[in-house]
Amino acid sequence: MLFFKKFIRNNKAATAIEYGLIAALIAVAGIAAFRSVGTSVSGTFQDVDTALKTRAAGGSSGGSTGG
Repeated sequence: MLFFKKFIRNNKAATAIEYGLIAALIAVAGIAAFRSVGTSVSGTFQDVDTALKTRAAGGSSGGSTGG
């Protein structure tokens, strides 16, 4: 128990805990951002996949044929 009392009174320990909390908050924000970006990128790849399949099947995607 004495160890915990000393640990709480120690300013370096308090600073380390604060930095740990800040790092955890940044990690949570990063995970949320990456999930959002990942969903958007996945949707873009799905659109490209659909367009390529449509072109390969002889359909038209509205683009030029490069001629």
